[in-house]
Amino acid sequence: MIRQRILIADDTPASLSLISNVLEPRGYEILAVSNGRDALQLAPKAKPDLILLDVMMPGQDGFMVCRELKAADETRNIPVIFVTSRNEIESVVRGFQVGAVDYIYKPFQAQEVVTRVATHLKLSLLTRELQQRNDELEQEILKRREAEQARDKAAQRLSSLATREAQRWGLGGFVGESPHLRRILEDINRLQQFGKTSVLITGESGTGKELVARAVHHHSPRADGPFVAVNCVAVPGELAESLFFGHLKGSFTGATNDRKGYFELADGGTLFLDEIGDMPATLQAKLLRVLEDGQVTPVGGTKPRKVDVRVVSATNANLQDKIASGDFRQDLYFRLARYSVHTPPSGSALRICHCCRPTS
Repeated sequence: MIRQRILIADDTPASLSLISNVLEPRGYEILAVSNGRDALQLAPKAKPDLILLDVMMPGQDGFMVCRELKAADETRNIPVIFVTSRNEIESVVRGFQVGAVDYIYKPFQAQEVVTRVATHLKLSLLTRELQQRNDELEQEILKRREAEQARDKAAQRLSSLATREAQRWGLGGFVGESPHLRRILEDINRLQQFGKTSVLITGESGTGKELVARAVHHHSPRADGPFVAVNCVAVPGELAESLFFGHLKGSFTGATNDRKGYFELADGGTLFLDEIGDMPATLQAKLLRVLEDGQVTPVGGTKPRKVDVRVVSATNANLQDKIASGDFRQDLYFRLARYSVHTPPSGSALRICHCCRPTS
C-alpha cells in the first residue's frame, strides 16, 4: 500500500515534533522543513498529498508560501492546511483567500489534527478521481463526436453512392419496347410497395436477371441499404455456411477473426442469390430457416442474430424439375417465390443504357 505523504513547514521544532509524532503512527510519511523557502523548493519534487503550513515563519510567511504554491502547476492541487495560534477572523479569511482548505489552531489536540488531515486527504483523493473521470469523459465525448462526424461523412458518401446507383439502375435506363420488358417494368413498379417480399427471377443465362434484381432493390424502401450479390455456383461447399451466416474467431482452422456472413452484410438491404438452383441441399435447409425466423447463427456461435434482409434469387434452371428429382426443396421454393419475374429469352435480353438517359 502506498503511504500518503505530508509536508510540514513550521519554524518551531516543538511543533514539528508534536505533529510528526501524532501523524507518523497513523502510517503517513512525514517530510519536515523549518521555513517557507524550503517548503517551496521541496513541494514540487516530493509532490506531497497534503501540506501543513505554519502562518508565522521568518522570511516568507505562510500566506506568501501558499500563494506561490497555488500559482505553480506542480503544486496547485495540493491541499494546504494552515497551522496557527492566531484565532483571528481576518487571518482566517486571508488564509482561505490565498487557497488554504482549513485551519488547525495551537495548542494542538491530537485527535483534531488526525481527523482534519484524514478528512482533507480523502477529499483530495475524491477530487482527483472525479477530475480523472471528467477528463476520461471529455475524451470519450471527443471520440464520440469525432465518430459521429465520421459517421455523418460516411452517411453522406453512402447517400451519394446510393443516389448514383439508383440513377444507374433506374427504370429509365432499361432499353426496349417489347411486351416482355413492359411487363417486367410493371412488376418492378408493383414491388415498390412490398419491401420484404422475396422475389424469384427466372430466365436463361445472359437475359439480365441481375439487372432486374438491382432495379427491384433500388426501387424499394431498401434502396439506401446494401445490395449484396452472391453467385451460389461459386461458393465453396466447405465454406458455404461460414460465408452465408458468418463465423466466430477460432470456430475452425483459419478463423482468425469474427466475420459477418452475407446475411449480416445485407442487413437492411437486399441479398441477391444468383443461380439459386445450384445451392447444396444442406445449405437449402439452413437458408429456409433464416427465411422463416429472420435469424442467423454464426459458425461456432450459439446465440442467433436478428437480420432484416430481403432475398431476391435468380435461376436459369427449371426448379419444378429439380423439386421433382429431389434436388431442390419445395418449401424453400415457396419461400423464395413469393413473387416471380421472368426475363425474356436471349434474343430480347435486357440491357441498360446510361448515355441516352435524360439528365433531368
